Order: sequence, then C-alpha cells, then structure tokens
Amino acid sequence: MDHIVQIIVLAVVLDSFVGDPQNPFHPVRIMGYGILWGVRLHQNFCIRLSVVSFLWGVLLTVTVVLTAYFATKYFIVLLNEIQAWFAFAGEVILCYFIISPKALRTESMKVYRAVQSDDLINARKNLSRIVGRDTQHLEYPAIIKATVETVAENFSDGVIAPLFFVYIGGVPLGAAYKAINTLDSMIGYRNKHYEYLGKFAARLDDIVNFIPARISAFLLIAAIFVTRNNTKRAFYIYRRDRHQHKSPNSAQTESVCAGALGLCLGGNHYYNGKLVSKPVIGDDLIPPSPLHIIIVNRLMYFATILGVVLIIVIELGRRYFHV
Repeated sequence: MDHIVQIIVLAVVLDSFVGDPQNPFHPVRIMGYGILWGVRLHQNFCIRLSVVSFLWGVLLTVTVVLTAYFATKYFIVLLNEIQAWFAFAGEVILCYFIISPKALRTESMKVYRAVQSDDLINARKNLSRIVGRDTQHLEYPAIIKATVETVAENFSDGVIAPLFFVYIGGVPLGAAYKAINTLDSMIGYRNKHYEYLGKFAARLDDIVNFIPARISAFLLIAAIFVTRNNTKRAFYIYRRDRHQHKSPNSAQTESVCAGALGLCLGGNHYYNGKLVSKPVIGDDLIPPSPLHIIIVNRLMYFATILGVVLIIVIELGRRYFHV
C-alpha cells in the first residue's frame, strides 16, 4: 500500500478511537490564533474602506494558507532527518488533526442526548457549538434539523475534503486546505464586519470544495444504499435540490441526507438577530425525530469508510495500470 494511503487509513482509525484532542496547541487552533491576530490588525490599523478590507483579506488568506503548507512541509522534513518512521508517525498525527468525523459525531450526539432527555436549554446550548445560526429560540424539530444539516455539510468539509487533498498532495496540502476552511468559518460571512475582509477566503473555499463536495454526496448515496435507507428518494432530492443554497457546495450533501431521511432542511434562520432567507432543501415527509441524528451519523461514518476504500481502490488501480 502506498505511503500516503497508509497515512490516511491510520489517521481515520486513530480518529475513530481517540477523537479530536482539544488543546491550545492543536494545529487548527494555531491557525485560528493567526487569523484572529490578522483580523485585529485590520481592525486597529486599516482604513475602513471596502477595497482596503478586501486586499487585507487577500493578504491574510494567502499568508495563513502558505504558512500552513510550508510549516507542515518543513516540520515533516525535520522529522525525516531524525528518523524516517518518526516522520511517518508525524504525518499520521497531522492528518488525524485535520479530519474530524468523531468530533462531528460526538458534538451532534450531545444534542441528541439533550433532546432525548427533554432538556431544551442544553439542546440549544450544545447546538450553538456546531452551527452559526441563533439557537436560543429554537424548538426541538428545528434543533434536530439543524443538527442533521451540520453533520451532512461538515462531512465534506471535515472529512472527505481534507482526505482528498492529503491524497493528491500529501499532508502539507491537506493542512493548506484546512487553513482555507478555517478562514472561511471565521471570516467568510456576509455582514458589516467581514463582507469584504472575508470575501476572498469565502470564494477560495467554494473553489477548493467544489470537487470534494460532489464526491461526498455520492459517497453518502452509496452509504444510504449499503445501509438500506431510501436511496431512490435520496438521489431524487439530490438531483432536484443540490443547488438550493447560496454556497455552490453545501446543498450537495444536505440534499442527499434530506432525501434519505424525508426531512425539509434549510429555510430561513436568524444569524446575530438578523433574519436570513435561504432556500429549502427536501420535503417534510417525516416529523423530525432524535433518531434522525443517529441515522445521519451512521451514514456519515459509512460514507467515511467508503471514502477510504475508494482511495485504496484508486491507488491499487494506479499501480496495476502503472499510472
């Protein structure tokens, strides 16, 4: 098995057993500190002009992404000079840091347990940790739908996209992707603070996620088939609603899950007290149930396994045909 495929397999296994460690030295947190520092510099020293904010956002994005790439690359080179197996272990750990299937399941299951316990306050609180919308007035059906949405959407951003870039360009490229995704999640908003500052990062995130989002959608459809859920309905809603989002990528996976579960996702929500209008995805065929959170997590894990199997098959095919 190829070196990079071994790294991917071991990273996914490690994440499945250990989960994402929460500490101040996590690489993604370090990226976040750098982004916050850049945002504060902009707030303190830049002239409040849209063109200045946009150019600062370009500079911030390029700096963070290149730093993530080259810092990761030279860290691996340094480890390799010590010992080859040490560098291999370092690559596995770094790859494990930039994927998050277990963290996604853990956080969404906190919402599930709160809903099951009829604890509306904690259900809203736990949901607020994984979504950007206002949660303080949401009732149980909206909480369940929001949880399903975030698992479906983040399956691409948090699992398949990082693995895709690690496979095609090694762990440094995976780290660069994670930097882009982190920039988008922190400053890629259409509001008075980030409209121009985060525009470049948001568009770059759309571009780099274009292929992984579509791969993720078909992996979910395959997972739905394997788990004997409603594959026909999932594919129908995918074809109908996969563009029903302001992002060119988010509805790809959300539409698959909406179809499989018989839920209507998306729609209007409040963000920082402001109502934001969004298209709906899927049809309201079944009342939202806590069980839907379990099912979407099961689909996410099956699709993750299928993604890893797909990488192995592609690599075996490359070797067989000497590509």
